[in-house]
Amino acid sequence: MSCSTGPGLFSDFGRKAREILTKDYSDDQKLVISSQSETGLALGSTLVKKGGLSSGDVAAQYKLKNAVVDIKFDTESNISTTITVADILPYSKTIASWKLPDYNSGKVEVQYFHEHASLTTAVGLNKSPAFDVSATIGTPSVAFGTEASYLVTSGSFAKYKAGFSLKTPNVCASAILFDKGDAVRVSYLHHLDQPKRGTAVGEIARKFSTNENTLTVGCSYAIDPHTTMKAKLNNHGHLGVLVQHELKPKSILTVSGSFDTLAMEKTPRFGLALSLKP
Repeated sequence: MSCSTGPGLFSDFGRKAREILTKDYSDDQKLVISSQSETGLALGSTLVKKGGLSSGDVAAQYKLKNAVVDIKFDTESNISTTITVADILPYSKTIASWKLPDYNSGKVEVQYFHEHASLTTAVGLNKSPAFDVSATIGTPSVAFGTEASYLVTSGSFAKYKAGFSLKTPNVCASAILFDKGDAVRVSYLHHLDQPKRGTAVGEIARKFSTNENTLTVGCSYAIDPHTTMKAKLNNHGHLGVLVQHELKPKSILTVSGSFDTLAMEKTPRFGLALSLKP
């Protein structure tokens, strides 16, 4: 059972709109080099320069039948490992992850997909575990869901959310109540043409306790099969623009910039990312 045949996970609500408004926008300089063999082994290295600081990591991924193993080593001496296994139980996916030397970072998650529902449960492997659960019901077109995190030691909820998602061939809309009911986020995505070269997005977030509102609008347009342009602007005057060009298959150059339109005396910030896959 593929999650595409059911309502999907609660974490997928509003994902496409978030990607238009957030994905690949960065003020950093980033270089990613990766390769993949026919045996299922993929290797990658990332170098990031942020301000005057540099960091990096080396990652490996190995796929074997229904299992995927990811290992990452970074310049801060952390080792992150994730093991994903599909169909230990029918229509399920099991994910185990941990990060050394933080021995309290271990976590096990089980995802279950059904034609009209999905369920995710996760528990931390430490002395004070948090128990996370999310559930959705519906269809790929209309779904309702909720998510909560329960602290076992204190017997209280650290967070809970609820929302719904609506999808058609040209529209994706969602509304999510979060921050323990103190905030709501509503997003709307519309494909402007049948080939889906142009996409418009709007998102509004409101925090009830402070009466704060943030409205963000954005768009994405495929100039040609190898070049995409995105832009976003919110009601606080923050403007972001990026151009992404595929130099060759799976090798992508991204140039992005951010501006404060209400304080034009501030220096604009620019980012550059190059992802190479021989």
